[in-house]
Amino acid sequence: MTSFDRFGVTERMIREALATALSRGGDFADLFFQHRVGSDVGLEDGAVNRAHASVELGVGVRVVRGDQTGYGYTEDLSLPALLACARTAAAIADGPARPGPVALHVAGGGPDRYPLRRGWEEVATGERVPLLAGLEARAFAADPRIRKVNVSLRSEAGTILIADSTGRIVEDRQPMTVLSLSVLAEDGGRREQNGYNVAGRAGLDFYTPERLDRVVREAVARTAILFEAGPAPAGELPVVLAAGSSGILLHEAIGHGMEADFNRKGTSIYADRIGTAIARPFVHIVDDATGAGQRGAINVDDEGNPAGRTQLVEGGVLTTFLHDAISARHYGVAPTGNGRRESYRHPPLPRMRSTYMLPGPHTRDEIVASVKRGLYCQNFSNGQVNIGAGDFTFYVKNGWLIEDGRLTRPVKDVNVIGNGPKALEQVDMVGDDLEIDEGGWTCGKDGQSVPVSQGLPTVRVARMTVGGRGP
Repeated sequence: MTSFDRFGVTERMIREALATALSRGGDFADLFFQHRVGSDVGLEDGAVNRAHASVELGVGVRVVRGDQTGYGYTEDLSLPALLACARTAAAIADGPARPGPVALHVAGGGPDRYPLRRGWEEVATGERVPLLAGLEARAFAADPRIRKVNVSLRSEAGTILIADSTGRIVEDRQPMTVLSLSVLAEDGGRREQNGYNVAGRAGLDFYTPERLDRVVREAVARTAILFEAGPAPAGELPVVLAAGSSGILLHEAIGHGMEADFNRKGTSIYADRIGTAIARPFVHIVDDATGAGQRGAINVDDEGNPAGRTQLVEGGVLTTFLHDAISARHYGVAPTGNGRRESYRHPPLPRMRSTYMLPGPHTRDEIVASVKRGLYCQNFSNGQVNIGAGDFTFYVKNGWLIEDGRLTRPVKDVNVIGNGPKALEQVDMVGDDLEIDEGGWTCGKDGQSVPVSQGLPTVRVARMTVGGRGP
């Protein structure tokens, strides 16, 4: 019936576990089976410095009663272990038993957003190491100042299966890969380090010559420019966010506040803002699961619900939140396909997939030209966010000073400080050059990490606090 047949999972087991999960009167129950095989290979100083594999196999049982969740999980897929897990989850409820599903049906006809020519389980380590060695050699050859190169390849072959108390079964095969290259360079006794990475739900053919060229070129260029970079001015300045990875600011400082559980609990600043203007009319924000092969793409969420594109902000107006099944029932709306979890060990939560701002009416050149003196943020690294209020601090790894409408000199060691909702209100120009960043972004929330994508066109924020050291 499913790919979990080989692990001894039968329809009878699923039906019995769901019936046990509902034995104390829960409103709804589901089982989340997961099998994931991962492989990591790293190369440093011309030799493999790490190589290991990981295997995950288990099931989580969830029982929902109102807004409350009971949860249990096990790595033992035998019927007794599954029933014990179901009884643990059922303890959230205290009422007459509800019947489990009489029959199960496999849902079909969904999208295939990450088709594979060849699965990672078919790719031997002997094929991975030459790829890494080639990147290392090219990085050393790109700049004589480079002293150390570290390159790694992570791949996953995963399958999930969700069975719920309506009798529905949904299965999804989910590949993932991340390639990272970091370089350390030395010039006149100074050392600088930076890197670049790419990720996607894809197989080995994801690593085209063009993509590998970009990995080397970007990692080296982002490091080399740091030797020319100086301090940024401090104070309140116009800030231009470069297209692409600047979407991290949109994701962290604004996107989390649009996840429905924060709003259901009243901890988000957006809790009472549905239908009201929160940005200029040319600002449109979406959360999208449909980008073929993207790291944040999914066919279904981890509750088995179809995952599509959700318009969060349209014409500057907040239109909806990101919902899992619990928050959707609370608000009386349909789930948006945003119920996500790190693994079978965790219950689902409303989570982003690929969050980005749609293109606007301006060009990059006219946005930069509009700034008399300000900061151009090219690449962000570390950041901290207070999700409820949206207060944030982000570290800019690569940036430029803007003077008289031109990028004049590179800057580094810069912090931008502000409040996400207020920064969104201050967005007064949006470029037509949307770029979805292809990096290996991972989002953390409530102790769970999930893969995401993000993007942004070039955007001007009229005022933002810049923590620099220059005049």
